[in-house]
Amino acid sequence: MRMSQQPTEIRLTGIDSDGPTPSSDEPIRCAAIDIGSNSMRLVVAQKLAGYDYRVLDEERESTRLAHSLAVNGNLDPEAIDNSINALRRFKKIAEGFGVYDIRTIATCAVREAGNGGYFCERAKNEVGIDIEVISADMEGQLAFRSVAQAFDVRDMNVAIADIGGGSTEIVFACGGHIEEILPTRLGCVRVTEQYGINEELFSTPDSLKKMIFGIDRELKPLIKRRPFVPQVLFGTGGTFTTLASILMMQRGEVGQMEWGYRIHRADVSHTLDTLSKMTLKERKNVPGLSADRADIIVAGIAIIDRLMHRLDVNTLRIHDRGIRDGLMLTMMEELEPGSAEDKAAEEQRRQAAMSTFARSCGVDMIHTQHVANLAISLFRQMMPLFNLRETDDETIYAAAMLQDVGYLINYEKHHKHSYSLIVNSQLPGFSRHALEIVANVARYHRGANPKKKHTNFTRLSESDQTRVKQLAAILRVAGALDRSHRQQVSKVEVTKHPDHVYVSIEATGDPEVDLWAARSRTELFCKAFETDIRFGLHRPAVDRVMND
Repeated sequence: MRMSQQPTEIRLTGIDSDGPTPSSDEPIRCAAIDIGSNSMRLVVAQKLAGYDYRVLDEERESTRLAHSLAVNGNLDPEAIDNSINALRRFKKIAEGFGVYDIRTIATCAVREAGNGGYFCERAKNEVGIDIEVISADMEGQLAFRSVAQAFDVRDMNVAIADIGGGSTEIVFACGGHIEEILPTRLGCVRVTEQYGINEELFSTPDSLKKMIFGIDRELKPLIKRRPFVPQVLFGTGGTFTTLASILMMQRGEVGQMEWGYRIHRADVSHTLDTLSKMTLKERKNVPGLSADRADIIVAGIAIIDRLMHRLDVNTLRIHDRGIRDGLMLTMMEELEPGSAEDKAAEEQRRQAAMSTFARSCGVDMIHTQHVANLAISLFRQMMPLFNLRETDDETIYAAAMLQDVGYLINYEKHHKHSYSLIVNSQLPGFSRHALEIVANVARYHRGANPKKKHTNFTRLSESDQTRVKQLAAILRVAGALDRSHRQQVSKVEVTKHPDHVYVSIEATGDPEVDLWAARSRTELFCKAFETDIRFGLHRPAVDRVMND
């Protein structure tokens, strides 16, 4: 039996057996399998204190699942057979270490292939392994988690590229938080097959230019949306480690770690130019380049070269781990004892995570906490009046606490950046859907009202759109009631009248600015609740007596 685990936004399952159950005095061992478009990798690890782990064994097989995918849209039958055999071997290796859980993920090739489901069924029926086909966004999140664990990126604007056989995910992160994930269809196997560059010398001087033009055509519209110019590009995947290995061999740096290795853009361009002029046979003899990657390395380095050019970044740092490491870190986190059973501890952890997230983004915590308290008070009084969802008190509180995290990027559009940072934050205690709602409410705490042209809003269901409009309307009022940032409004009382809602406030000082701000931010409220809203100042009787 497996030990119970806290649910996460995506269940990455593996074998389902009656294997050993870990106990407090036994080492906990897990295995993760990453089925990529070019190769399949296994890592077996033992849990250490916290979320850390020690690698016990690793294995890699070049299965080339993406071979022929660009041509006919299906996984190659021979590649499927090879992958099933590799899975069988990986499972036996893992079981030899006495693991209690194997989790298996598949990426671009299986996700896109018309016969991807057939491959997963064979893995289940013939090997006993459940494959979770993850999204491009999840690939980016796992890659980011791996990089963020290995490097201190909390005070940097960075980009992370995970190059696989069939796709490249580009992650923009600011202050240690994901701002945006851009998926592309640029993979070293896919590009190789599209431009036929793996066999002989380029037949014409324009061959390399044609490939570069195709890569640029894919990157250009995406990179236009970049939220900032990154200070450094972190690269994960075999293409990056191979590039580092080639350069280290050229420079006589044998034995140096690939992890953290720094490469300049000029070195990438020079290596691309050199390798592109070689035949496949010549590339197989290049020191530092493995024979099974010689046919796809030109396309891979071309992707790096154009990505650095488009991002306008000069420094590349190599990370020798990737999404399987991010997966293993996720597994280790889920194994922390007690968190699933102790609801109070889980809620405390969630509150602490929100506060840490907000502080790391430079949020004014005194103002934010006051606005969150006002929002909760308004919501709970309005809940029975407008039949609001009871559990949305947690939603509006989280949105209020996180509404200003976008200041990390800039002030002018901070509400939009807040959406991106929240939706990619993977905060504990929130499902993916819950984070999407929180992010949307925070997105509309200021600025334009929700519109049909806003994709973040229109992809929500009709009922969720209504929730977002109502919660954002309440949050706008709560935020306005501390426009002065002096926490003068101490209490709010809500009364419903036939044609309006009346909000009576108590204040410790002169709330003129706060009342002015509240009265000027009622448009969304009136639309969301189909009624007017009015405000008035109530002074307790004891204050009036003392003033008289």
